[in-house]
Amino acid sequence: MSAPTDSPDAFTADVREAVRLLEGVAERTPLQRNARLSGLTGADVWLKREDLQVGRSYKIRGAYTVISRLPPADRAAGVVCASAGNHGQGLAYACRALQVRGRVFVPGTTPRQKRERIAALGGDMVELVITGDSYDEAAAAAAVFSATSGATLVPAFDSLSTVTGQATVAVEILEQLPSPPDVVVLPVGGGGLMAGAGNYLRLHSPATRLVGVEPAGAANMAAALAAGEPVDLPEMDTFVDGAAVRRAGAVTFPLVRDSGAELLAVPEGQICTEMLELYQADGVIAEPAGALALAALSGGIVTVEPGQTVVCVLSGGNNDVSRYAEVIERSLVHRGLKHYFLVEFPQEPGALRRFLDEVLGPDDDIVLFEYVKRDNRETGAALTGIELGHADGLPGLLARIEASPLRISHVEPGSTAYRFLV
Repeated sequence: MSAPTDSPDAFTADVREAVRLLEGVAERTPLQRNARLSGLTGADVWLKREDLQVGRSYKIRGAYTVISRLPPADRAAGVVCASAGNHGQGLAYACRALQVRGRVFVPGTTPRQKRERIAALGGDMVELVITGDSYDEAAAAAAVFSATSGATLVPAFDSLSTVTGQATVAVEILEQLPSPPDVVVLPVGGGGLMAGAGNYLRLHSPATRLVGVEPAGAANMAAALAAGEPVDLPEMDTFVDGAAVRRAGAVTFPLVRDSGAELLAVPEGQICTEMLELYQADGVIAEPAGALALAALSGGIVTVEPGQTVVCVLSGGNNDVSRYAEVIERSLVHRGLKHYFLVEFPQEPGALRRFLDEVLGPDDDIVLFEYVKRDNRETGAALTGIELGHADGLPGLLARIEASPLRISHVEPGSTAYRFLV
């Protein structure tokens, strides 16, 4: 495989070969205009619907490309991968289609829905192994298995063959539009999609502005660019499981760097807000990583000009329905609509009524009330969750709290108390 920076013509040829290999295997996913985001931005916004892909994400493109290029002896030895869920589904489907035995290592944080889909797509050709608490721990286990068993490691992002498979997304975008897009917004986890699709666009649509979007709690590529090389993130929020990678890839990092893409970070709460908008307004089920690029647009983090043609890759739709409670919670907190307080109530009649009458506003609602300490005869501390009617109602609430004789502490998001109590 040839990197685009080394040989643009050879890279293009490799991508075109991947297109041929994927014919009849991967879907040519639709490019759909989105009225909501178009109205919000004034631009002409199109969604590349990779959530409708085989395995409900673009990952089949890279996984199948890698395995189909293996010589017979390597196929016979089997394949192995680490995955947060989507790459594992792509590998499972490829193994079953090509009759190659595989093993998929996933962290314990991988949603059950993704685990079940890996098993269903792979059938008896694939073994699922759950290990560790992060993608990186699963990747270490997969590397050990590859070294000891002789199975070929199929990277989720960090190989040129994977990169050329992911680049086929860009081939389709350019073919599906009557003219090159002004802006293309891509999600960034390990960097495989940006390295492939971003560089293909750089070569074949050089006037297109490229924007890469990372989750704020796992911005490994931005950290690598700042350091001049891939580095480990000291802390990481794994909520956006499909893009929660601690360290940028050694292969993908220079390709993303040389693509000329802007890199931006989106708060997880904004991603949750966009997931809910997709579901409620557009009837689209997106996973957190799937909504990543769109969240940057709806949250105003990516600025575009009215009338521009903008393409956002909706990269995955493998969301476990059980996660929606957390999605709603994070969205409310992000929008300033939900707040938590520790309230010390005197153990006397009417204390709660005074709190309701004197502190709460007419549009405020108590959505959580839990005593956290019950062994004091004089006071009882309660964790109280309040949902505001409007975000601009917070200053008034805080002013009423300040004037109240009750001892009330605001539990700030991100604080140690918040992480323990909420």
